[in-house]
Amino acid sequence: MWDSFAFEFVNFYLVPGIVLGCIYALGAIGITLTFGILRFANFAHGEIMMTGSYLTWTFSALVGSVFGWALHPLIAAIPAIVVAIFISLLVDRYFYKPFRNSPTIMIVIASFGMMLVIRSAVQTLWGPNQITFVKGIAKPNAWVQEVSNNAELLLLIPNKHFWIMAGTLIITLGLAYLLGQTRIGKAMRAVSDSPELAQATGIDVEAVIRATWVVGGFCAVMAGVFMAMDTQFIETTMGFRMLLPMFAAAILGGIGKPFGAVVGGLVIGLAEELSAYPWIGDAPLISPGYKTGVAFTIMVIMLIVRPSGLFKGRTF
Repeated sequence: MWDSFAFEFVNFYLVPGIVLGCIYALGAIGITLTFGILRFANFAHGEIMMTGSYLTWTFSALVGSVFGWALHPLIAAIPAIVVAIFISLLVDRYFYKPFRNSPTIMIVIASFGMMLVIRSAVQTLWGPNQITFVKGIAKPNAWVQEVSNNAELLLLIPNKHFWIMAGTLIITLGLAYLLGQTRIGKAMRAVSDSPELAQATGIDVEAVIRATWVVGGFCAVMAGVFMAMDTQFIETTMGFRMLLPMFAAAILGGIGKPFGAVVGGLVIGLAEELSAYPWIGDAPLISPGYKTGVAFTIMVIMLIVRPSGLFKGRTF
């Protein structure tokens, strides 16, 4: 009984939940930084994720057609990150900055409009149809661990899941160093606490805002690439579908708390996957088609019970 439970639960629910949580965590970092520093909900964040995955596929396809090389998606993501960050800075300069001192609802509406603009541009350039991101079937690596004298725990983890989990860990550690040890990171934390006081002490708020878009754009592209590696396809609504779980993760962890967003993303990812496990009988506890409803439910409950999130983030 233990062997059967371990094999099914760990390989088909727990590990996929952690992987999905890693993707949500990276996406939520950009949302919580934007919300904490710029004080608005950026609805176009999911489209930057989607655009990054399309750019990664394009660079990989170009190198393959010209040189015949099969680039790993993480290598092809490097130029995609540069382009996506440039797009983010361009959008901020010409679409968000004019609304900097306007009521929050105006810049929120502007971000919603930008979401539609970016999606329409991607559909025009690449078409509305689904594109295969990575061809073939990912063969899982088998790991066997003895848990007792007569029982073994068999783990089946594809390489792509290793890359996603390891990549998220490295990015999280890098973010911890950036925010805790560097000058710009400390300035970002100061602006998040009080933009007026930070500016009065000589901090260049506009430079901090640009740094926020750079970090947010980087995390968004990596989340989009990891999502594409996991599902092995890309399509133009993938960013919009990810938006609600990422907002739920940011709210769960606490607005303005990047590491809270990481924890929130892992919780949301695990909750979505584990909710489909047949805890009672043979039928799933919740139909997999309603996974998004789990994230929405957690978000609503958190807003009612603890609006500041698990790590006491900012409330507006």
